[in-house]
Amino acid sequence: MKRLFKKNLVPVHRARLNEISFGKRQDVDRPTLIYIYGFIILAVFIIFSLRLFDLTVVKGEYYRRLSEENRIREIVIEPKRGTILDRKGFVVAESKDGDNSLTSGRISSSRIYSAPEETAHIIGYRQIADKGEIQNDSCLNHLDLGDKTGKRGVERMFECQLRGRNGKKLTEVDAGGKYINTVAIAPPQNGDTIQLAMDLDLQKKAYELIKGKRAAVIVLDPKTGKILALSSTPSFNIQQFENANPSIESYFTDTEKPLFNRATEGAYPPGSIFKLVVATGALESGKITEKTVVEDTGQITAGPLTFGNWYFLQYGKTEGMVDFVKALQRSNDIYFYKAGEVLGPEGIRDWSEKFGLGVRIPFAFEQSEGLIPSAFWKEEVLNEKWYLGDTYNFSIGQGYTLVTPLQMALASSVFANNGYLCTPQLLKNGQIFCYKLPVSQKTIEFIRTGMKKACETGGTGYPLFDFKVKNLGLRMKKLSEIPEDKKASAEAAMDRDPTYWNAITTGCKTGTAESRDATSTSHAWFTVFAPFENPEIAVTVLVEEGGQGSDVAAPIARDILKAYFERNE
Repeated sequence: MKRLFKKNLVPVHRARLNEISFGKRQDVDRPTLIYIYGFIILAVFIIFSLRLFDLTVVKGEYYRRLSEENRIREIVIEPKRGTILDRKGFVVAESKDGDNSLTSGRISSSRIYSAPEETAHIIGYRQIADKGEIQNDSCLNHLDLGDKTGKRGVERMFECQLRGRNGKKLTEVDAGGKYINTVAIAPPQNGDTIQLAMDLDLQKKAYELIKGKRAAVIVLDPKTGKILALSSTPSFNIQQFENANPSIESYFTDTEKPLFNRATEGAYPPGSIFKLVVATGALESGKITEKTVVEDTGQITAGPLTFGNWYFLQYGKTEGMVDFVKALQRSNDIYFYKAGEVLGPEGIRDWSEKFGLGVRIPFAFEQSEGLIPSAFWKEEVLNEKWYLGDTYNFSIGQGYTLVTPLQMALASSVFANNGYLCTPQLLKNGQIFCYKLPVSQKTIEFIRTGMKKACETGGTGYPLFDFKVKNLGLRMKKLSEIPEDKKASAEAAMDRDPTYWNAITTGCKTGTAESRDATSTSHAWFTVFAPFENPEIAVTVLVEEGGQGSDVAAPIARDILKAYFERNE
């Protein structure tokens, strides 16, 4: 057994440890490995070299500029918008410097209004310019995105003068956007200062007198057309527009329409103040003379319709024989029905246009043209014929006739400045545009006489007859001689002494115009100029659905005159 086992064993040889192999053996030459590793290193080097070349040479300028842009911030600096002054130099609107510490965006100047509600409809407001305003901008210093621009009133009308030119500020920041230092500043060019003809005190007074009403007041220098005050109520706060206050949205939905400028955009039947135009046309055409007399019968007829005189309709009384001056003094409707009948609707229309009614005034405010009707207009628009009754209504400023308070203020000023129709002027030192109407001095004088009588005892403007204001100069001189503890009693004595009062003579015309809505109260009109001999102020008042012109509009005009003459004494 032992021998058999040994016989079949395979001989075993001792092997060295480094000769043992458990896999298939493959030998690699050392030079080959060196080539492989070298190739890889070379490829990597080439790739990095190419990338470095791309970054530093090919795109170097791009990345340098990008780095600079990330490091340098450009800030738009808004200029200070031009200051707006009133005629005496009081500030109405001014701009303050913005926050110069900003490192991005724009440095905005803030605009401050001294009387934001009282001056709203004459000064207007500004907001961010829309695309259309930027594209159609005609100013030398063009609008940019984000710029504010005037939207209404003086702010819009004198936009190019007030705007100025944007400046720039370059600042250096670190990687986190933190300010390091200012690199350069290109200062803005501030807007121009403009001085208005407007009297701020008078503007505030006008607003105070009509606040709470739907009304408009125009105060003019009748010799030049310069606007001393222009007020419309309800009003709005222009500071809220400047500050982008969310509450401004309510102005657009308010049924009282506070954004609506009744002085220029409102169109109303003028009522009896329109008789000034008819009187002029009738005299100048020779259809009547200053001696023409008409009997006031209380009412007249035109076909099936009856047309009455206001005095008869209210009190059941007539005024007998009425001449031209008395017709104006008493605003007699019967006289003007007849005057309008002989002048004819085309004659009335022709003279209305001569006085600037029914046409757009060369004045860059939002405005209505109004309406001066004609037989052709009625047939084309209403598909109806023109009747004698239409002429009667037309003759006393009723029916289809519509005018704006500004139009009527300019038209009635013709009788304060001896026959000149002026273009309204907002600037104190602005160019005057007045031209002589084809009206004789004789006609002017007769109408002026009638207007003077209208403001005296027995005239329809009776609240203004015997109009007086305090003689402040004489009062102050007297008070300076009186001890302080006795001044109060001295002033009371002056109020009773006519020596310390000045009489102011006026020329005026009342108007009470029926609204087209039969259920509404009449519109109250009043126009007046003073002093009568040498007029320096003219006031026109409209109170929408206010009632009688003599009862409602006239006292407002009187108080404006009182404020003007007592302050300027």
